[in-house]
Amino acid sequence: MSQLFFSAEHVLQGGYFHPVLRKLQEPNTSIEPHNIMYPVFLLEDENGLQHVNSMPNVNRYGINKLIPVLQDLVLKGLKSILLFGIVETLPKDPLGTNADSTDNPVIKALPKLRSTFPDLVIAADVCLCPYTSHGHCGVLNASGSIDHAASVKRIAEVALAYASAGANIVAPSDMMDNRIKAIKEALVAHKLQNQVAVLSYSCKFASSMYGPFRDTMKSSPMEGDRKCYQLPPGSSGLAARAAARDVAEGADFLMVKPGLPYLDIVKQTKQQFPNHPLYIYQVSGEYAMISRCGDSEEVKTTLMETLTCMRRAGADCIITYFAPLILSIIGNKST
Repeated sequence: MSQLFFSAEHVLQGGYFHPVLRKLQEPNTSIEPHNIMYPVFLLEDENGLQHVNSMPNVNRYGINKLIPVLQDLVLKGLKSILLFGIVETLPKDPLGTNADSTDNPVIKALPKLRSTFPDLVIAADVCLCPYTSHGHCGVLNASGSIDHAASVKRIAEVALAYASAGANIVAPSDMMDNRIKAIKEALVAHKLQNQVAVLSYSCKFASSMYGPFRDTMKSSPMEGDRKCYQLPPGSSGLAARAAARDVAEGADFLMVKPGLPYLDIVKQTKQQFPNHPLYIYQVSGEYAMISRCGDSEEVKTTLMETLTCMRRAGADCIITYFAPLILSIIGNKST
């Protein structure tokens, strides 16, 4: 069955089981709540609250602090979130054991979020780097290079754990070859293929614009860098091949990351796969730049222009730390 499934791409329902995901199948150039996904940083301490110094107005939340924030945003129209787990006391090891342990903050939070917000689309970022002692996105060989087979196996295990805990979407951000196929096979084996979608970070570049995020996540590599598995900034051909790889393996949604400097890749990917909803990640460096571009009105104007350009290039959903501000802007326009 799995060979037929992956070669013929017969299973489509993972991409539209939820009404918000169905809206993404109806592209236009407006900016509505379903076009925005809010990335959220989750702490181990369920009552914790930490301000992110490098990202104005962005916080790390324990689940008990996060729920009231989300309640307000859902009332304003928020439709989807992307969860990132941060560990400070749980031990990190070479395999990223706590990426899918019962103490993992994402796994602990998912049932509470699903019961509190039954209509909210909840995506979980799937990667090992926040949980590994070496800070890389996969498992390493003794030489320090990526152990591909072991990495894909671990990533699929983590994705399945998040799916089983209640995630609507699992979003592998590691850029390892064949992890989409492994995740899809795991979902099929556990009869979750029509309940959990796979959002692939298919075109993720080795960008210098992730600095504030890595500081926030405490996930910078201890040695080396991630250029051997993230895409070179100047390569459009590799981006096309990576997107084609993930589509062939069964990805429900594709992503380009970062956003604004890569709008040519957004357009290329949308033209290459017009029938796959496309996400774009407005990353932490972009957020920091826009946040400091002027007074509050100038920030709003610059932000909305940027979002419009992203939509024009082909983005169906924009992952952005500006989600609370965008919802306020949209709400004020509709009143």
